[in-house]
Amino acid sequence: MSGGHFDYNQYRIGYIADEVEQMIYYNDSQEQDEWGDRKGYGFSAETVAEFRKALYYLNMAQLYAHRIDWLVSGDDNEESFHARLAEAKRLRRIKNGS
Repeated sequence: MSGGHFDYNQYRIGYIADEVEQMIYYNDSQEQDEWGDRKGYGFSAETVAEFRKALYYLNMAQLYAHRIDWLVSGDDNEESFHARLAEAKRLRRIKNGS
């Protein structure tokens, strides 16, 4: 079945997270895009730190929505829900170096 309870909207959360990640990456950039606008936003370090927190929470929200989706759609039972959630969180910590 592969989910569907949330109409796959958890992926929209992922798209937002990707955009926030790009904002962090390009924040200090002086490069110009194809329209001549500056790619960087020039936000303060304090604001970028909050963006980093937001990125973490957005990624976790997508992860939880995805795992819950599979549980309520019948793709996972409660045991596999907990196991897959724990594994995904473990892999995310490894990826993020924490």
